[in-house]
Amino acid sequence: MADVEQLVKTTLGEIERILSTKAVVGEPMTIEGNTIIPLVSMGFGFGGGGGSGGGKDKTEGSGAGTGGGGGVKPLGIIVVNADGVKIEPIRGASAAVVEAVADGIARMMEKRREKKED
Repeated sequence: MADVEQLVKTTLGEIERILSTKAVVGEPMTIEGNTIIPLVSMGFGFGGGGGSGGGKDKTEGSGAGTGGGGGVKPLGIIVVNADGVKIEPIRGASAAVVEAVADGIARMMEKRREKKED
């Protein structure tokens, strides 16, 4: 049973290491005076167990194991510039973060051009 306890502790330690604020709120990038911060949603699940027993032939055995899985989904980007702070959502579950960042920057640059023309 100590094996199961150690496996669960190790698994939880790794999950704790992976799940941090930096994993959900990405590293800021600066592009043409605009700071872009990606936002993602993370989900995970895990389980562990073990047991021991004896067979009819008087043999004994034991076993233990853990397993898990997870996923990451882009949600949006935070844009910080001289005009303020705004959140640009990513539409569609299959959208890539890179596409969303490029789209957000393009919209932001278009709005800046419109303001300069006014």
